[in-house]
Amino acid sequence: MSLPGNASDARHGRAVVSMVVVTLMWATAGVVTRQLEQARSFEVTFWRSFFTVLSLLVILPLWQGRGVFARMRRGGAALWISGLCWALMFTAFMVALTLTRVANVLVTMALGPLLTALAARIFIGQRLPARTWAAIVVAGLGIGWMFGGQLGEGQLTGTLLALLVPLATACNWTVTQHAHARGHDVDLVPAVLIGAALSALFALPLAWPLQANVHDLGWLGFLGLFQLAIPCVLSVWCAGVLKAPEVALLGLLEVVFGIAFAWLGAGEEPEAGVLTGGLLVIGALVFNELLGLRDRRMPLAQSLAGPH
Repeated sequence: MSLPGNASDARHGRAVVSMVVVTLMWATAGVVTRQLEQARSFEVTFWRSFFTVLSLLVILPLWQGRGVFARMRRGGAALWISGLCWALMFTAFMVALTLTRVANVLVTMALGPLLTALAARIFIGQRLPARTWAAIVVAGLGIGWMFGGQLGEGQLTGTLLALLVPLATACNWTVTQHAHARGHDVDLVPAVLIGAALSALFALPLAWPLQANVHDLGWLGFLGLFQLAIPCVLSVWCAGVLKAPEVALLGLLEVVFGIAFAWLGAGEEPEAGVLTGGLLVIGALVFNELLGLRDRRMPLAQSLAGPH
């Protein structure tokens, strides 16, 4: 049964506000990593993933009931493949932040929706409108501009590593859509728990011996709970209320907030080449998603108007 107009509008408004809060929480990763004193690289990844696991072990039963863990055991291959994708995202993201500037990582991650659309064309056979092909080309030029400006600066490795995040995002979406087409939906929050656990297990041997002090552990605990676990749960609820273009557009706020936080909180001013390339990437995504949102609303408006 559909909600009355006012109730539906109120629910949509709460989802928009929640998604903005989600992007604010996600965006704290860069500035927080710049506050760490002793933890580096894979140790940062390990502790964030470890604290995410602890947080979700409490949040999941409260949200979905104690049966959630039994359902995870029956989740099938798609759930575990999704978990592997999350593990790759968590690991690549945090290590990339320790190797290059926050702006480089966030702009590169903004490619996610376009790479997902491309993966849908290649692996599922979904047709892409001309606007999406144009957006992919423009975004590719923006990333190429960024990469070209980093060849002599020692920043390229981190940016290339960050590219694994949108690639894993596209893989994750393709797997979950394929499972959905076969009548088996993947619950994304338990998949996040699996991904965090796998990320922690992978990073621990590379992080040993652990060197984080109490100061670092406080910040890393913040990352696990407030930067990852809570916003992941909120974003899943938002995705059930908002249209995909709305989620993608609101998700771009993470790039804006993240760069601003790193600039104001850690003095990490973005370079001109990153800003230029980033404007191309974000502009292409905004253009594509706004047109997509318009195309989805037109049939609804026509159906409400009725025959003339």
